[in-house]
Amino acid sequence: MDDRGNGYLMMTHQRLQLTIQGAVQGVGFRPFIFRLATRLKLRGWVSNDTQGVVIEVEGGPERLNQFLAQLQANPPVLAEIETIKQKYIPPLGEHTFTIRPSQNGPKTTLLLPDVATCADCLRELFNPSDRRYRYPFINCTHCGPRYSIIQALPYDRGNTAMASFHLCPDCFSEYQNPLSRRFHAQPIACPTCGPIVEVWHWQGVQLRRAMAEERDDLEPIGLASSALRQGQIVAAKGVGGFHLLVDARNADAVKRLRTRKKRPDKPFALMYPSLEQVKHTCEVSELEAELLQSPKAPIVLLQRRHSSQADPITDEVAPGCTHLGVLLPYTPIHHLLMADLDFPIVATSGNLNGSPICFNAEQALEDLKPIADLFLIHNRPILHPIDDSVVQVINRKPQLRRRARGYAPLPLSVTFPSHHSSSKGLSPTPQSARHQKRPTILAVGPHLKNTIALSLDDHVFMSQHLGDLDTVPSFDHFQQTLQALLQLYECQPDLIACDAHPDYASTQAAQALAQQWQVPLVSVQHHYAHVLACMAEHHLDAPVLGIAWDGAGYGLDGTVWGGDFLRITASGFERVGHWRPFLLPGGDQAAREPRRTAMGLLYTCFGGKIFEWEGLAPLKAFSQPSAKILQSMLDRSLNTPLTSSVGRFFDAIASLTNLMQTTHFEGQAAMALESILGRAATEDDYPFHLSSSLPFVVDWEPMLIAILADIDQKVDTSWISTKFHNTLVEIIVQIAHQIDEPYVVLTGGCFQNQYLSEKAIHRLQENQFRPYWHQQVPTNDGGIALGQVMAAYRHYDGCFPKVNETFDRQQPFVEADSLCA
Repeated sequence: MDDRGNGYLMMTHQRLQLTIQGAVQGVGFRPFIFRLATRLKLRGWVSNDTQGVVIEVEGGPERLNQFLAQLQANPPVLAEIETIKQKYIPPLGEHTFTIRPSQNGPKTTLLLPDVATCADCLRELFNPSDRRYRYPFINCTHCGPRYSIIQALPYDRGNTAMASFHLCPDCFSEYQNPLSRRFHAQPIACPTCGPIVEVWHWQGVQLRRAMAEERDDLEPIGLASSALRQGQIVAAKGVGGFHLLVDARNADAVKRLRTRKKRPDKPFALMYPSLEQVKHTCEVSELEAELLQSPKAPIVLLQRRHSSQADPITDEVAPGCTHLGVLLPYTPIHHLLMADLDFPIVATSGNLNGSPICFNAEQALEDLKPIADLFLIHNRPILHPIDDSVVQVINRKPQLRRRARGYAPLPLSVTFPSHHSSSKGLSPTPQSARHQKRPTILAVGPHLKNTIALSLDDHVFMSQHLGDLDTVPSFDHFQQTLQALLQLYECQPDLIACDAHPDYASTQAAQALAQQWQVPLVSVQHHYAHVLACMAEHHLDAPVLGIAWDGAGYGLDGTVWGGDFLRITASGFERVGHWRPFLLPGGDQAAREPRRTAMGLLYTCFGGKIFEWEGLAPLKAFSQPSAKILQSMLDRSLNTPLTSSVGRFFDAIASLTNLMQTTHFEGQAAMALESILGRAATEDDYPFHLSSSLPFVVDWEPMLIAILADIDQKVDTSWISTKFHNTLVEIIVQIAHQIDEPYVVLTGGCFQNQYLSEKAIHRLQENQFRPYWHQQVPTNDGGIALGQVMAAYRHYDGCFPKVNETFDRQQPFVEADSLCA
């Protein structure tokens, strides 16, 4: 120490207090700060709290500036710094820098998703001299489980599923050593003190643990590998739940999985041992390779190579599909399995049809008993089950199709609009805006591809993909996730937002919660939420033209919407265009039978005479008695709602061209139309007509007549499909010109179609529009909850309305539980 004493140092030194928010817990941030401060000979401390990381650091001004610069320039790989609040406080004259215990308080810190195994842990995993050699739960501050094991904030071991695994002396030494990669790595474990893996199987009604002649720690992985080579189906517990695994080269084994899982057609995801093997089967761009190898490690949709002799994958994996869903190993268990096998395997969600993913060993042993031959299980609890994420590349940008592991529950940072008085048209003063309370909003999402969203300050926390809410187990999972999200952040919503459809399970749950908590309930039109979700992720403000095309959404005029053009205004939306409605015989049943949609479309144009047409593909798909019942329904308008859905129009074209008459999963018919596009290259399109005034109605009848003529002339189906897609794009461009808003948002499930999206983007850009499409949240219903939050906030006027309060009819809300145009 300087011989002039501590008092002189306190006069020349400064003390800086920093509060850092973002993804800064579970990423090695505190060890990073400790090492940085120690290297710069600074004093003070660092601690986690429930809002992020708090630092007090003391030293000379030059070194404090270096500390700040290096903190921002070189944070840990997984860290995402959102804000740094700093202030100078009186120096204390400390002599060391320490890591303090975590602090409690209001909970706003960002939870980190589960992270794929890092390169350093992989080297140790396969190093025979390392004490964690082939240990299935190796991890460090740069990788491993996070969200799936957390019980409460802050993120400390005692608040995770690892609390019951007491550290051995070696692990404790690493955990306490600031120079170790495992310094304060909460899931740290080893073969001595950590979780274990076992293999179980059923013998008749008896459950037995599988044994090998020479039992050792590696036996379970070896047994599972051997079973896969023999064509058996293995249920393997991973980081977020169970996978069902089978040899992807073995057609009989994959067929057996399809039969047992009752999944006849829907494509399976594939796990490959390496990127090099993926490239033998699929076209892989630089961006797609980056996504596959990223810490998020999603399933990436890749174009399958045409007639590749090196392609070992049986067609049973993805019947009729031109793309494959591919992922690389992302947990130590996967890496060990794939290193033993060295061939691709099917890796599909371990669940019964219509139920959420199994994550509890006892549950899986019972539920998956009819499917799996062998169970590879472990005893590390999963507190938050979570599926694999799915990503595709649209116009050289990644687009999430399913937001789950690796992405959830990281929030989106959004720009909430400033409020104004809708009755007087006045903007708030800066002072009133500052003092205005920002509400906490819970959005319960839609019925299909459900996710939940919770707004806290400038963040919207979105749950992982929860799936369709058609079954009791799925709805229970939805309710458990909702409660877990609220408990983690210890908050109760001020407002609840839901879909306008009164029969959705999520809507009914929202109604019960609003009554229980005595808070306002706001229902949001489905396609309005779609558009607002895309606007939110791109920080767009009104006015915007939103094009929302999907299978179905509850319409405010009593019809089923799904082919909509919405102009978003400062106070709501105007439906400035839509497809001409057509009949949907059987309602929801038509969504599973494209033949019904096709007959409803034809009946809308030509009436009952279509039942006399010879050679009509959808009509031939019905038995004579069924066709008579269908005609009676249409003639008498029984259960034949009107729809303007573009998704259903896809179904109708797939039926008319005889590509598909019935489906087994959502979007199957549209996928069939998209899959044949590569066989034809044309810029031709079909005629259509637009009405001359608002709202512009897209009359598809000229297109339908032209398509029927092409079918009659036996034009190749791929040619018809390409012209149909081109027509959809031209409809978008013409409506955009009519509305003349510079910003155009493309949203809804139809824009999962790569050809449609990319062609629409390019044509809009050519016509001087600025198109936006989803990237961070799904364009399908998985993004709806974000839009519901934004809709509820847009109409929040700074004062919480009373429950059941009626709004002015000039406003987008008719009453507290109904949002309309």
